[in-house]
Amino acid sequence: MPDYKKDFPLLAGSDVIYLDNAATTQRPAQVLEAERRFYETKNANPLRGLYDLAVEATEEYESARKTVRDFIGAKSEQEIIFTRNATESINLVAYSYALSTLKPGDEILITIMEHHSNILPWQMAARQTGATLRFLECERDGTITEEMIAAAVNAHTKIAAMAHISNVLGRRNPVEALIRRVHAVGGVVLIDAAQSAPHTPVNAAELDADFLAFSGHKMYAPMGIGVLYAKRELLEKMPPFLTGGEMIEYVTRESATWAELPHKFEAGTVNAGGAVALKAAIEYIRSIGFDTIEARERELTRLAMEEMAKVPHVQIMGSQEPEEHCGIISFTIDGVHPHDIATILSEDKVAIRAGHHCAQPLLKYLGVMSTARASIAFYNSEEDILRFLGSLKKIRKLMGYED
Repeated sequence: MPDYKKDFPLLAGSDVIYLDNAATTQRPAQVLEAERRFYETKNANPLRGLYDLAVEATEEYESARKTVRDFIGAKSEQEIIFTRNATESINLVAYSYALSTLKPGDEILITIMEHHSNILPWQMAARQTGATLRFLECERDGTITEEMIAAAVNAHTKIAAMAHISNVLGRRNPVEALIRRVHAVGGVVLIDAAQSAPHTPVNAAELDADFLAFSGHKMYAPMGIGVLYAKRELLEKMPPFLTGGEMIEYVTRESATWAELPHKFEAGTVNAGGAVALKAAIEYIRSIGFDTIEARERELTRLAMEEMAKVPHVQIMGSQEPEEHCGIISFTIDGVHPHDIATILSEDKVAIRAGHHCAQPLLKYLGVMSTARASIAFYNSEEDILRFLGSLKKIRKLMGYED
């Protein structure tokens, strides 16, 4: 396998095995350099000045928007809203679209496996509008079938939200089936692509998603930059989420008119450096290619799961088929708390996540309080997985068990 770690300053030459990529990925030198170069050579507020630096900053910022448009197959850059992260993107839809659209008797449909960021905004929207929040449950391995979707969607379903890939089970959900069914009853669908955008092609137009959200920090870009895609006809009707500088056209003492899309939803000074770095991250992903990314992550996931299955007392959550995990492996060890698992692995310089993974309803549904989670990126290596497995095998003994 090629050594992609050399592209990542934190990983190059380090003895840390980083397997917490579902939480945040590392950044390649190209991305760090793009952000640094922006602030060193073009630092000015985009959209607000006529002097050369401001014009150049605006061009860089809008070029990043066009790159995102192409990356997810949007029809227009006016459908691309820069936010801080997927959480803010989902909240924007909940506050701006849901609160202005829903009424008592309407239903919001989400799945039991959603991240809290795709649960709490809908709880808020239901409370404030009188709509009903309903949960679509999955099989214990994470399967959601078209039949289950058909049974959950009805004439009252006005909004549905679904993770493209579960951050706990790694399961790729049938978002296409959900979109078709909800559109058939006149509703709209939001897709949480935070876990899919870094690992597999995502085309919002082909999916026919109404809204789609993802974060830069999970796809090799800095923290603090995210994206909301939304169909233009919806954005045109939605009121602003935040108000203030730059998102206005004209302000009087009594009222204001809003700027045109997409700036209507980007109040205040924007994260231009983050947007430029996100563009560099997308270009880096393209240079590697999703075929390579998917193949490497699939191979490493298979190696990890096949060997974990041989370790006594290790229980893998969800499907037992590696192809169903998209690089995310949540697991428990009999008699050992997940925090102890993570701590012991950390002593061996293996970084994994432990806890409820911001998905407490799913874990309660599956009958566990917390799990350990190893999540793989294409820059991980076979050696990383073998070191992880070596540490994993000794945990029970270190905790005082005879086996």
